[in-house]
Amino acid sequence: MQRKAIGYVSAVEGAEVTVVLDPAVAGEVALGDMAVIASERSMVFGLVQALSIPAPSGRPEAGDRHLARLALLGESQGPESEDFAFTRGVTASPRLGGVARLAVSDDLARIYARPAKSSVRIGSLHQDPDVPAFMVVDDFLGKHFAVLGTTGSGKSCTVAVLLRTVLDAHPEGHIVLLDPHDEYAAAFGDRAESVTPDTLTLPYWLLDFEEMVQVFCSSERPYREVEANILKECVLAAKAEYWRGAGGDEAGLTIDTPTPYRLARVTELLKVGMGRLDKPESSIPYLRLTARLDALRRDRRFAFMFGQLTIEDNMGEVLSRYLRLPAGGRPLTIFQLAGVPAEIVDVVVSVLCRLIFDFALWAERGRGVPVLLVCEEAHRYVPRDSAAAFGPTRRALSRIAKEGRKYGVSLGLVTQRPSEISETVLSQVNTLVSLRMSNEQDQLFVRRAMPENAAGLLSARPALRTQEAVVVGEGVPVPMRVRLRDLAEGERPRSDTARFSDVWSRPCNDKGFIADTIDRWRRQVR
Repeated sequence: MQRKAIGYVSAVEGAEVTVVLDPAVAGEVALGDMAVIASERSMVFGLVQALSIPAPSGRPEAGDRHLARLALLGESQGPESEDFAFTRGVTASPRLGGVARLAVSDDLARIYARPAKSSVRIGSLHQDPDVPAFMVVDDFLGKHFAVLGTTGSGKSCTVAVLLRTVLDAHPEGHIVLLDPHDEYAAAFGDRAESVTPDTLTLPYWLLDFEEMVQVFCSSERPYREVEANILKECVLAAKAEYWRGAGGDEAGLTIDTPTPYRLARVTELLKVGMGRLDKPESSIPYLRLTARLDALRRDRRFAFMFGQLTIEDNMGEVLSRYLRLPAGGRPLTIFQLAGVPAEIVDVVVSVLCRLIFDFALWAERGRGVPVLLVCEEAHRYVPRDSAAAFGPTRRALSRIAKEGRKYGVSLGLVTQRPSEISETVLSQVNTLVSLRMSNEQDQLFVRRAMPENAAGLLSARPALRTQEAVVVGEGVPVPMRVRLRDLAEGERPRSDTARFSDVWSRPCNDKGFIADTIDRWRRQVR
């Protein structure tokens, strides 16, 4: 198929080229089209990112000048040929007056050809549905990624497509997914280990000191600081007693060491400390701590943390289950967090993130297993405003973003409000999957985070259809607008918007509905 000439190069500025379009074919050029500019030294490829008529008249005139602005993507060294070898980046810029032609399907197939590295197909190109779109697995996972888009744009389905596609090719993977809305269990079925509040096991002794303070101490100052100092002394003593009884060496024991201790012993030590006081008012912090510990142990909502009848060192079993070591046909762990008490959900996320990173950090070099951590509603855990975040959670995720790739821990961020995410964390993300996005502040934020040659693709984000995305970064061979592959009915997350028109068209005759809901509410069973 012959490439159709569309105009000539009138300006070259860095990675952008302006083309004066031939009026006869100007109407055939659209945003996102791929153009080819050939010279004696190379073939340069660029995406149409803007179209304009510099001096428009009152109505379309035959003499109007039509301009196209191209963002250069890559080139093929050597003279023009049909069997070119595409590489990213441009070393030989187009010459003024060079002829620009529209790329044909064969060109797109070569530009977006399956990479030599391990890769999977995630869908097809927007420009040509017959050309498959590939994702480079190691670069996509190993260098962090983010899925961004407004509510209803298809973020959950996009995440399901990406994870299912990777797991289809690599069934022995290790993925941890934090699901605050209980959406994903329906999308993965038997391929995932779904952890609900009823099946969650996260012993209290896995908490580090900051997390203990959040759970056990008062929220008001100065009570918090006083209680924290008392708690630290008692917990460290309880850990030392347990560690000695287990034959361990106390030399390296700290308040943050993840070792078992008995909460009943902490209560005893609090009472002992209170008995040494000579002023009744000095006992208030001890009484607060004792009351809080007692309340937590009695609250069935916190059974996953305080409900164990006996204290045993089951840290290995916990990590094995949650990190899927071995996968056992279920390479994905989904933490369904909707039923976790609101006052402690940030602590749960903090503990999980910290355990994942620390396990990778302390693994013997060469024996570690790469793990992917996917955070839905990521702006809740690493917000731009540090004062709005739970400090330990923010630090744990920031540490993974900055250092995780060195230890085989990758991060996937999913959010509808990218402008509310910490810029420090988002700057560590090397692949962005951007869905429909209408909020101007979010668009500007993402535009700053994406490479310049993706500007043309980004301009189409408000008009992206459901199941379409702009993907740029290390995880794809070339920035692309892609239509993601279809998901079967049983592979979709449970994230559909309530169908008001359907439900409100018929009477609600389910007389047991209210009583059943109240019962589930009281028993905290979803």
